[in-house]
Amino acid sequence: MPKQKNNDDEDQSSKSIDQKILELDQKIEWFYSDDFSLDQALIRYHEACSLANKIEKELAEMKNKVEVLADFSDR
Repeated sequence: MPKQKNNDDEDQSSKSIDQKILELDQKIEWFYSDDFSLDQALIRYHEACSLANKIEKELAEMKNKVEVLADFSDR
């Protein structure tokens, strides 16, 4: 099972932030779909949370880079 997680991490790192946000939206939409099942809900919830955390981290890194560039250009 850890092997799959590593592949997911590699897949996520090659995607753009827009692609990751779209994927997260799709994961969230599943909860509102007719395909919803309690058996799958916990698994999909953890997947969505993990992806949301990765997006949040990437956005924070991007924000930091922009702030550094803005500070540098103010000099």
